Amino acid sequence: MIYINIGSNLNSRNGDRLFNIHKTIELIQIEKIKIKKKSHIYETPSYPNEKNPKFLNLCLEIDTQIEPQSLIKKFKLIEKKLNRVKGIKNSPRTCDIDLIDYKGQMLNLKEVSIPHPRAHLRNFVLLPLQEICPDWLHPVYNKKIDFFIKKLSFKLRNEITRIKDSVII
Repeated sequence: MIYINIGSNLNSRNGDRLFNIHKTIELIQIEKIKIKKKSHIYETPSYPNEKNPKFLNLCLEIDTQIEPQSLIKKFKLIEKKLNRVKGIKNSPRTCDIDLIDYKGQMLNLKEVSIPHPRAHLRNFVLLPLQEICPDWLHPVYNKKIDFFIKKLSFKLRNEITRIKDSVII
């Protein structure tokens, strides 16, 4: 299975954070990438600067024959279409698409590292991913997702909010 995380904490020219999430999903589907499962949308404070706007995130299970490096290129083009401007690391953005896991592969290249090197530390990745794949096993650590969620600090487990009625059909 292939899992990606989509996030937005800035409005774009065309709409708000939720619009950006919906538009990202639409553009992914235009690329002939099949969406198999979608989590609810979750809201979290911005990291590391909590003064920045809050993030909306969700996880998708997708199916495609596109190789990881080409998939990342497609994701970067989608981010650009949604007016993402590359700034300093962790700066606010209209669209962020992260490749979390690609069929359990391990890959470490300049363009892409899979599994995502910090996925197991992020509440906004773990909780949406657990929702759509409760048995997910980290390819490097060989541990189930529940293990990593239990390792999250009290603060990280409690600062995330599932948005009501946010499943996109």
